[in-house]
Amino acid sequence: MTIDGPGDRQSKNQRREAAREKAKQLREEQRKKEVRNRAILISSLSVVVIAIIVGVALVIVSTIRPAGPGPQNMASDGIQIGTGFVAETTPALAAGEDPVPTVNDPASGTVDIRVYLDYMCPYCGQFEATNTTQLGEWIESGAATVEIHPLSILDRSSLGSKYSTRSANAAACVANYSPDQFWDYNSLLFQNQPAENTEGLDNQKLKDLAGEAKVTAQGDIESCIDDTTFRGWVADSTSRALEGPLPDTDEAKVTGTPTVLVNGEKYTGSLTDPDAFSAFVVQVSGEAYSTATPTPAPTAG
Repeated sequence: MTIDGPGDRQSKNQRREAAREKAKQLREEQRKKEVRNRAILISSLSVVVIAIIVGVALVIVSTIRPAGPGPQNMASDGIQIGTGFVAETTPALAAGEDPVPTVNDPASGTVDIRVYLDYMCPYCGQFEATNTTQLGEWIESGAATVEIHPLSILDRSSLGSKYSTRSANAAACVANYSPDQFWDYNSLLFQNQPAENTEGLDNQKLKDLAGEAKVTAQGDIESCIDDTTFRGWVADSTSRALEGPLPDTDEAKVTGTPTVLVNGEKYTGSLTDPDAFSAFVVQVSGEAYSTATPTPAPTAG
């Protein structure tokens, strides 16, 4: 039998103490590691929660955000084009402000034509292609004014691109910054009209067409198109047209596009027969024409 001496017993005690110290260190390191992991987990969860809160807040804010001001020169929710294709200038509607109907004097002999349209609407394209030449002649001669109301009804027909809203916004941008080029821009939108159930024209094409119309303030218009600055106004003016009542007319509301009103009377004839529309305009204008000292009256084609 071997009996440990004092030196051996001291060595074992030292080893046991060292083992205990090592175990203590390991436990302390494990505790610190668990604390770190817990802190990281809490921090990560906090970031996720904050992100969720911010996301929900943004959705709520965007939902309840009041509509911004409308474009200048569209106080009636439309822009009126007169002799020389010059637009009637009006101040912008403030957020939440009701539109101000354009005042027309029947005794002037100038026919008031209003067109509610959607730039994705194929029937609007038919009416435009059929009647744009004679409408332009009536405007140029002073026989008629044409007030154009861009609406956004067919967003569902543009594969998620919201083309009706984007094109109506683009038209509003031109009305705001370069109103006297609106007639040309409106015509170009229809000359380049996309088919239903396509994405429609992209923003770059909408900007290119503004250049073709020789707008002023091209940079401002391009930013306005990219930012869809007037999308709130587009939504509101569309709702007003669809809910009615339409001012200065017996027509309660827009039930489809194009809705064309001549001195407040709705045109229900052919969209592809210019003579039919011309005859209607002559008939309606004649009802107010007898007491006027007129500018040249529209004539049937």
